[in-house]
Amino acid sequence: MDTHHVLERSEKQRGQVAGAAAAAEPTAAATSRGPFIVTDDGAHLFYRDWGRGRPVLFAHSGGLNGDMWQYQMLDLVGRGHRSIAYDRRGHGRSSQPDGGYDYDRLADDLASLIEELDLRDVTLVGHSMSGGEIVRYLTRHGSRRVAGIVLIGSTLPFLMRTPDNPEGLDPAMIEAVRAAWRRDFPKWIDDNADPFFVAETSAGMRRWLVRQFDQCSLRAAIACNVATFETDFRAELATIAVPALILHGTLDASVPLGFAQATARLIPDCRIEVYEGAPHGLFLTHMERLNADLAAFLDE
Repeated sequence: MDTHHVLERSEKQRGQVAGAAAAAEPTAAATSRGPFIVTDDGAHLFYRDWGRGRPVLFAHSGGLNGDMWQYQMLDLVGRGHRSIAYDRRGHGRSSQPDGGYDYDRLADDLASLIEELDLRDVTLVGHSMSGGEIVRYLTRHGSRRVAGIVLIGSTLPFLMRTPDNPEGLDPAMIEAVRAAWRRDFPKWIDDNADPFFVAETSAGMRRWLVRQFDQCSLRAAIACNVATFETDFRAELATIAVPALILHGTLDASVPLGFAQATARLIPDCRIEVYEGAPHGLFLTHMERLNADLAAFLDE
């Protein structure tokens, strides 16, 4: 068989498929541009990309995935913004490599997505551990593409108790949590889910969020937990050169409010909004207020 003609026919078929796909692509503002990018070390990162306008890029909590942000994304699309969320390596629909769960690599993954989509004047929004990805992105890749950052329920600046960080968490307690994960990760999630929500949170919403943990590899969950608790961002926070907004709840059982207050003191241009009675899952439990605060920050 003539290889040249086989390749030529294959290219023609691919062109016809691509042309049909382009013709079929909807023109509505919420068109998805995903679903994957490939990083320089071969990881495939799933993302969704909705709307048009100034971009907002959402980074998710450890163990969850980009689905957690759908209610914020839809709200911002309705306000004329482009909303993007991705699944961290080892989470959700992204690939599950053996390594790469330190903050340098995770920040480089974030940079890969920003550069692939050529995002400019982007606001970066992170919940829990992803605040570290955002800060490390700024220190490794600079702020020329970034308009501002929003840190929600963030694990910054440094969670682990050390001689110069006496307010940190006990390392033995943290290791006990990881040991429980190694025995029965789903049970630990079920047993510890309640403080993430409020009494009014529907059973359906609870199930929807908890099910996202089923898509996270245990290897990634443990490695990300190590990075989250053992990485010290105190020096880096002082170098942030873009406006920052911190949103944190008084009933956050995962990251006590004092950590957010310490973070706010370290970032030069920072405002903190404290949500009375809000838990770690305030992006769901206090959705309307959070969406409004986020939109107001984008319009400043």
